[in-house]
Amino acid sequence: MAEQVAAAALLADVVRRSRLRLLAFLAAGAQDVAGAEDALADAVRAALETWPEAGQPQQPEAWLLTAARRRLIDAARQRRVRRLAEPILGADGEAVEAADLPDEFPDERLKLLFVCAHPALDPAVRPALMLQVVLGLDAARIAPAYLARPATVGQRLSRAKQKIRDAGIPFEIPRPAEWPARLRAVLEAVYAAYGHGWEADALPGGGRLAQEAVQLGRLLVELMPDEPEAMGLLALMLHGQARQAARRDARGAYVPLSEQDCARWSQPMIGEAERWLDRASRAGRLGAFQLEAAIQSVHARRLRDGRTDWASIALLYEGLVRLAPSAGAQVGHAAAIARLHGAAAGWDCLQPLAALGEAGYQPYWALAAELLAELRRVDEAAEAYARAIALSDDPAVRDFLRARAARSGVALN
Repeated sequence: MAEQVAAAALLADVVRRSRLRLLAFLAAGAQDVAGAEDALADAVRAALETWPEAGQPQQPEAWLLTAARRRLIDAARQRRVRRLAEPILGADGEAVEAADLPDEFPDERLKLLFVCAHPALDPAVRPALMLQVVLGLDAARIAPAYLARPATVGQRLSRAKQKIRDAGIPFEIPRPAEWPARLRAVLEAVYAAYGHGWEADALPGGGRLAQEAVQLGRLLVELMPDEPEAMGLLALMLHGQARQAARRDARGAYVPLSEQDCARWSQPMIGEAERWLDRASRAGRLGAFQLEAAIQSVHARRLRDGRTDWASIALLYEGLVRLAPSAGAQVGHAAAIARLHGAAAGWDCLQPLAALGEAGYQPYWALAAELLAELRRVDEAAEAYARAIALSDDPAVRDFLRARAARSGVALN
């Protein structure tokens, strides 16, 4: 029993540290993301069975890599293409050393991100594919970001992986001339990963995903030092990270941005975000992530003068909606209009977005509930609050919405 516990602990640590490194190496050789994932999963299962009895290997990464490569060759045999597979994957039974793992890129995740952003793949599925393959999110966690059902997202991901294999899409960082065709999807995937981690920062593992996204943002800036949108994304995420300590009070209750104690914000992190945003602005190529970072920069000014410039925020959101009319941008614009001109104006701005509510977009219902309560449309507010609460994964956010409804005189069932 003790051997099993020790082996499982070692395996969990190796997988946490090296999964993406191993996956990138396997997928690059096989040109098959799905096959590499399956082979690595089989190798992990074999380790759970073998290590407690045979003893823990001196090089656990190399053990997993060897086992996974053998499974890839077995699969190639079954497809009757061993003749083509062996020169790529290596001879059957060939062991590898940990030193054989390549280290030619800043981070293996960047390589996989650019593979998953290949122009031959459906643009609508590229960010979702990156979230699953590179950052380990399943279809159920990815689907809400795309206002789709998990089964639908799962089918799209399977088709995309099959296309990578069947089309022989190369596993390589593209030449700089090819970046524009792939960069937007890469940036969107990194930000979506940050959003998942940011929303779950009080839950187990939530903060880790946000930190990984920030790290990827830094690596993208390192890879593309003259790309203003990469700098804008990094500035945006740093502004969010700067407020992490203020998003919960001493009792763990959720605190919205407008009510946060800005003295708890990280001034060094805000300063770094502002430097990246300033550097991006000097490039003279405005983009959506720069606009989003600029919105957060205006919020950060409250640290200096104690007020929020809603006119500037509304204007920036207007530009963002025109440039990249995402669900978050449109709801954020309506919220800014409400702050600037009142609940009625905000509600008018929210009306054309009813489809977002029908698709189950939680921020739509949270804002709708607040505006309807201010307009004293109590029954409608109660329904909106109920929808927002049901769509919230974070218990602290659900408690916050219930408390806000009670303060507004809205009775929930």
